[in-house]
Amino acid sequence: MKFGILKERKNPPDRRVVFSPEALVQLKQQYPDFLVTVESSKDRIFTDEEYQFAGIEVAKDVSDCDVLISVKEIPVDELIPNKSYFFFSHTIKKQPHNRALLQAVLERNINLYDHETIVDQNNRRLIGFGKYAGYVGVYNSIRAFGLKFGLFKLPKASTLNGKEELVRHLKRLVLPPLKFVITGKGKVSKGAKEILDTLKIKEVTIENYLTKNYTQSVYTQLGVSDYYKRKDNKSFDFDEFKSSPQDYESDFEKFTKVSEIYISGHFYSVGSPLILTREMLQSKNCKIKVVADVSCDINGPIACTLRSSTIEEPFYGYLPLEGKEVDVFHPAAIVVMAVDNLPSELPRDASVGFGEMFTEHVIPAFFNGDKDGILERAQISKDGQLTVRFSYLQDYVVGK
Repeated sequence: MKFGILKERKNPPDRRVVFSPEALVQLKQQYPDFLVTVESSKDRIFTDEEYQFAGIEVAKDVSDCDVLISVKEIPVDELIPNKSYFFFSHTIKKQPHNRALLQAVLERNINLYDHETIVDQNNRRLIGFGKYAGYVGVYNSIRAFGLKFGLFKLPKASTLNGKEELVRHLKRLVLPPLKFVITGKGKVSKGAKEILDTLKIKEVTIENYLTKNYTQSVYTQLGVSDYYKRKDNKSFDFDEFKSSPQDYESDFEKFTKVSEIYISGHFYSVGSPLILTREMLQSKNCKIKVVADVSCDINGPIACTLRSSTIEEPFYGYLPLEGKEVDVFHPAAIVVMAVDNLPSELPRDASVGFGEMFTEHVIPAFFNGDKDGILERAQISKDGQLTVRFSYLQDYVVGK
């Protein structure tokens, strides 16, 4: 079986890649039938020469490969019929801007596997860049706070040589006694937690976070039942929440009254209640100064996330009273960081880590008959049709 590692085609170029040269060498050693060609790219964090030096074939044409692997979406006119593809398709939440992509996948008889749909038998995601998004999310939140209030200036994360240099810059700072609140318990929030722990910012219980004052910076991490509640005040039931989210509402306002920095690392499902509402942000009791929306769901649970921002211009201001975007330095503005490709700011670290996960969880399935059902669960389309697991996308495909 021959795998093709595609160059990234979205603009601005993404420098990440699914496999480093070292990872591909290890795979060739582990699986004699693993054949691979890397598509030439001038933007990738690992150069063509690095792959070639490692003994990996680099070519401008990879159309002879059976399985084509990318990080981001493939432009519709670049999709090759009758192939298998792995990439983040951004279609499983029925994102309007990618309907044409999924339509083309079906029309061209493509087997589509989404990195986001690679899960274990308990539906837990196995691979992703979330941890690295969490790293940069914390860094950018602190950088935003320093810029907004003229306390310190940090360089852009994208100019630094990986996580270790990012941490070195943060450790040089003397922070005021800030309170950081994180929503989510997945890879993003774990990455955020890792950085805060490395900085020796103290984790405290929710109760202490809400009721006590500290002379140092502290943080707390929230699960779903901590920021949502039943409308009738009965006990939170996670299975019921998933099936009947309309019976729940946000319970986040108490955190807005004591937090300066909010870092979102949650998973948001369409139809779930808002978390941070416009009314909360308008309240005279709201203390939030920076919202680092790592999850970055536009028109989603965070009212101040009006649009995604970019690596070049990561921050914008949000004026709560009018619900509109303003300059970051407007005296009444909350700073919003909503970069939707944060791991791109640590492309080498993110690529190495992602490759390790893909090697562990996905590649074996191609050589063991998919005995654990990894490929079966992840497959969105087959023989020009949606698979049963993703049949809920049919109305999205036909444009209803």
